Amino acid sequence: MELDLTDDRKKFIAIAGGIALLAGIGGVLIGRATDDPPAAGAAAEEGEHAEEEEEHGPESFVAVKAENLSSIGIKTERVAAGSLGSEILAQATATAPPQGRSSLTARADGAITRIYKRLGDAVGAGETVALLESREAAAIMAERASAAARAQATTSALNRERRLFEEKITARQDLEAAQAEAAQAQAELRRTEAAVRAAGVTSDGGHIAVRSLIGGRITKMDAELGAFVSAGTELFEVANPRSVQIEAAVPWADAQRIRPGDAAVIELGGGETLQAVVRSTTPSLDPESRAATVVLSPAGIPAGLTQGQAFRVRIVPRGGETDGRIVLPEGAVQSVDGRDVVFVQVRGGFQATPVTVGERSGGRIEILEGLKPGAIIATEGAFVLKSQLGASEAEH
Repeated sequence: MELDLTDDRKKFIAIAGGIALLAGIGGVLIGRATDDPPAAGAAAEEGEHAEEEEEHGPESFVAVKAENLSSIGIKTERVAAGSLGSEILAQATATAPPQGRSSLTARADGAITRIYKRLGDAVGAGETVALLESREAAAIMAERASAAARAQATTSALNRERRLFEEKITARQDLEAAQAEAAQAQAELRRTEAAVRAAGVTSDGGHIAVRSLIGGRITKMDAELGAFVSAGTELFEVANPRSVQIEAAVPWADAQRIRPGDAAVIELGGGETLQAVVRSTTPSLDPESRAATVVLSPAGIPAGLTQGQAFRVRIVPRGGETDGRIVLPEGAVQSVDGRDVVFVQVRGGFQATPVTVGERSGGRIEILEGLKPGAIIATEGAFVLKSQLGASEAEH
């Protein structure tokens, strides 16, 4: 009877060990120790594994592959030290920098006879957008032709005087006079050629070309076929959509804390952010808004960023007091079992990490404890991770 009892106990231990092995593969720790010495040793080993898993937090871990983050709406952000008092929130607009926009004007009086582009069309640098028929074009070309003829005549005269001087037939002063006249004629020729280029006179001599100075798209069009326009009239506007700067309206008191080179974050919407740096600050205030304009240079131009778009920016002046705090979007902090947690990205997924929160303002929240600068956390879609965590714990 004693032998049969021992066999039963051995079978029980074997079955329990198999269940524990299967549970370990599934990521769930089950099984407890028995009174038998060998089973006690197995229980102690399982206790060590349990402590190791406790350290890595398996009960608050959500497995997510990095390549699946965007498909399930999760966006991440690397956190940095900061506080609500150190951040400056401002409304901003994407505008074209000086080299990103060009105004195409009529260089002389004339009638519009050709229009090659429409609103929204792409245009290359130096490409002709329209033609003007102008009497001034003919006058400019005639002046150039006259200057060219005079330059040729004075050059021939100079060559003749040079030969005569070398043969000692004429005096040096005659040669010097011919050199001066030839130099003046060449200067006049260069002036008229520059006038032809500046006016955009075409090779036929009767039209003036309206050309784009930059590559981009037609964003404004005030030209009408057959219309007579005066010199200086704006006919088209061309903007390069890939050339963007950010102009933020900042209260004067906050603008005093901002210096070129300060870091900034552009909130594009939908959880998307874009890093930027302060380029300059205007020394005067806008007469309407009573705010200073801070110009930001974005780090790259994403497809969704276009000129005229409005959004919020966060500027972090250097040297601001942080006291070891971190500021996050409010949506990054979730409540799990009555605790405030953030989901920190680790290998294979995200770890729900308890944090101590502080003040909230403008959709931002301070983290006082529990998170270190440099950590990558889930900002947008953190509630998805919370839902998966809750479903996983309920299943277990």
